[in-house]
Amino acid sequence: MIPTLSEADVAKVLKYEALIPAMERALAAFSAGRVIQPVRNMLTIEEGQRFLGIMPAVTDEAMGAKLVSFYPKNAGSQVPTHTAMIMLFEPQTGQPLAFMDGRLITEMRTAAVSAAVTKRLAPEDSRVLALLGSGVQAHAHLQALRQVCAFDEVRVWSRTAENAKRFAAQHRAEAMDLEAAVRGADVIVTATAATEPFLRGEWLKQGAHVNAVGAPRPTWRELDDAAMRNTLVVDSREAVLKESGDVILSKAAIFAEAGELFAGLKDPPRTATTIFKSVGMAVEDIAAARLVYEAAALG
Repeated sequence: MIPTLSEADVAKVLKYEALIPAMERALAAFSAGRVIQPVRNMLTIEEGQRFLGIMPAVTDEAMGAKLVSFYPKNAGSQVPTHTAMIMLFEPQTGQPLAFMDGRLITEMRTAAVSAAVTKRLAPEDSRVLALLGSGVQAHAHLQALRQVCAFDEVRVWSRTAENAKRFAAQHRAEAMDLEAAVRGADVIVTATAATEPFLRGEWLKQGAHVNAVGAPRPTWRELDDAAMRNTLVVDSREAVLKESGDVILSKAAIFAEAGELFAGLKDPPRTATTIFKSVGMAVEDIAAARLVYEAAALG
């Protein structure tokens, strides 16, 4: 019998302390050409409302595929906007190893990649974090980024003010207006389903770092052109030029892939204002799933 791991099983064993370095290794391998992975195939079921993503990848250590549903129409309901399943194989023999719920893996690997990039690009001694968005990814990023930065102040903004206040009360943060939240922040996270830019480059302090993980469609945006003119790092050049409206519509120049940072091939000055545009990749899911499988096998 092939084991099936639930979200609760995943939550017991998947920890940021191991996941963040695993994401560094996976992305370094990807940028070095050691990963077989097509750009995600996103099937549009209902434009703007219902999508199904198909995401296979093969590395030396793991092989598998994720099916992920992205349903913006579920926002505000009891059903998550993202749900997923991952099938994991042994790459040397092709033997199926496990099925596992992929929702939490998607949530945590996204934040872990941002944390790994933040560790290399954010101002040294970063103290102020601004979370733009108050949903699942805001929560995950707060947890992951606290692994790499010691924040004295956490700010949160949401298009729905009540959601920001609720998040602030739960996480000892301060709910603020948008511009006030961004100005003076060392690290900013944009994690929304926005279709039009709301973060203005003029608000960013010199040397600030932005993790932009929302707006995952080629016509959707979170950042304006002024913000995108800063030093831009992406998870995959090929993927963002197909999937990211922030990159496509701004025609921003890409400085590096995250994997090139992790391999020591690219290194922008610490004083640069930096943007990390993340669209998410199958190699991240499969590497995280392998971590889960091995940890679960150890009991």
